[in-house]
Amino acid sequence: MQKTNKGRVFEETAGGRVVLCGANAYEQKYYFNPIFKQIPESIKKELNIISVLFTQEAGGIFTIVFEEDGSISIETNADEEDITYDEITAGLLVGEVRRKRQDLFEALGLYYRIYVLHENPADILGEES
Repeated sequence: MQKTNKGRVFEETAGGRVVLCGANAYEQKYYFNPIFKQIPESIKKELNIISVLFTQEAGGIFTIVFEEDGSISIETNADEEDITYDEITAGLLVGEVRRKRQDLFEALGLYYRIYVLHENPADILGEES
């Protein structure tokens, strides 16, 4: 797990990765990247709930990031001094979120590839056949 220094982890990261959303247990804040304001409200609310509940359970900072190829990564990290952050719980929760929300993340990945990367939907659907 990567540690931060009160890490303000949002917006764009190095290497073409873009943060979709995240929550910070230290500042008790949720962030949704305004680049994705067209995403339906119901999905925004679901992402908010996932992020906030994660940080309430495990602490630290939780982010959902689009990789350069449109795939989604779920990341969690904590400040070096944070003795309350539970890496084991965080790791288990990441796995649980991935399993339970797999369809949501696949749909968001398609959205990103079509509307942000401007890939041809027919080509994407052809890949999945």
